Amino acid sequence: MTATGASEGVGARGAPVSGPWWWARRRSAVLDAFLAAASTVECVWEGSLFAHEAQLPGLLGMLLGLLAGPVLLVRRRWPVVVVLVSIAVMPAEMGGLLSVVGLYTLAASDVPRRITGLLAGMTVVGTLVTTFLTLREDVATQQDFHPPMWFVPLMALAVGLVLTAPPVLWGLYIAARRRLVESLRERADGLERELSLLADRAEERAEWARNEERTRIAREMHDVVAHRVSLMVVHAAALQAVALKDPEKASKNAGLVGDMGRQALTELREMLGVLRTADGASGRGTAASGAPERLAAVASRAGAKATVQARVPEPSADGASAASSSAGRSVGGAESSVPGAGDADAEGPCLTELADLVGQSRAAGMVVELMVDESAEGETAAGAGRRYAARVERTVYRVVQEALTNVHKHAPGARARVRLAHRDGELAVQVENGPCEGGAADAGLPSGGNGLVGMRERVTALGGVFVSGPTDAGGFRVSAVLPTVASRL
Repeated sequence: MTATGASEGVGARGAPVSGPWWWARRRSAVLDAFLAAASTVECVWEGSLFAHEAQLPGLLGMLLGLLAGPVLLVRRRWPVVVVLVSIAVMPAEMGGLLSVVGLYTLAASDVPRRITGLLAGMTVVGTLVTTFLTLREDVATQQDFHPPMWFVPLMALAVGLVLTAPPVLWGLYIAARRRLVESLRERADGLERELSLLADRAEERAEWARNEERTRIAREMHDVVAHRVSLMVVHAAALQAVALKDPEKASKNAGLVGDMGRQALTELREMLGVLRTADGASGRGTAASGAPERLAAVASRAGAKATVQARVPEPSADGASAASSSAGRSVGGAESSVPGAGDADAEGPCLTELADLVGQSRAAGMVVELMVDESAEGETAAGAGRRYAARVERTVYRVVQEALTNVHKHAPGARARVRLAHRDGELAVQVENGPCEGGAADAGLPSGGNGLVGMRERVTALGGVFVSGPTDAGGFRVSAVLPTVASRL
């Protein structure tokens, strides 16, 4: 720090130093040089007068002035030295400009205030003594002027204060103003940095939100559409196998494929409509943050419509034919007879629809067993009727749906078992299938590898545990446990 409070190498407004030596700017150097020249002229003139009055050689007084006057050149670097020199030459009655400028520079610098007060007090005392002696001598030489006794001390005190107080007070004001400006500048810089950080964080949060929305949209579309299309492919493969042997069964399978295709197109149209609405709202400057929730609601309604398409009974001895005829019933009549269909539209699929979901796989020719707790299968509806939070029931439904879809894809002809367990504070579900039967025809369904990832994301988002992997018997098992204590309705 310099004597004036500015950092060395930095200008008053933070600009780099452009002046020589310790000056921040060239104009500061020019000003100090002018003040030093004026002080030198004053000190030389007053030094010659003092030498004449003291009967000393005039050259000696002028030499003293030449030494004291140029000290103002270092006032910004060493203000204490300037004030001490001004105090030292006071007995010679010289250095008025040197004293005033030195006191101002000292008060405006970063010198501790106790040192500033001490040097200012010494200057007042020196000025007071010098003025008192000079006035008393002048009064004594005038025979016709007899002032009161308090006149000389009062005038000496007034001169001392007038020559000392104004530069000190002005310097203190400039120092306080400089500190205030620097503080405001630092606060402005800090606010600018903080705003920049907030902008960066807001951009990161927006990018994170966009990624989350994309992931959620992809997960919902995968859960609803992929399952339906997988069943379509399975029915198409069955249609191809029985087309010549059993025309009646082939006709029923063709009807199922057509119904599922139309439903899949309807669901896709509804989802794309939500996305287009969200894009239009975003283009108009309105908030479109509710698009994922609306898309989830559309997907949930589509899943609910799919689950209520038929109440499929247990497959008869001939297997797929009885299941296919049961699954080909009218959607409208079944939808009106399903209890809780209104809630499904509002909250998405729930546990009461697991039997219908299993029935769809049975209609496709899969042998699926549904077990709730340790009850008989005939008590499934009662057992599944226990209500939990909508997100919990929807997650369980999606896990079972995706697991059965994977069985259709990767283990055609395998037997599957769905277990649902109601425990204290948690809800557990397990879908396990056996090995693929050698005689079963592969439907040739493609796999994107996102099914298990989506199931894991859904379960872990609710604080649950998800485990999947092959079994010792050559099959595959998917297990999920979700907490329900805080979310039970």
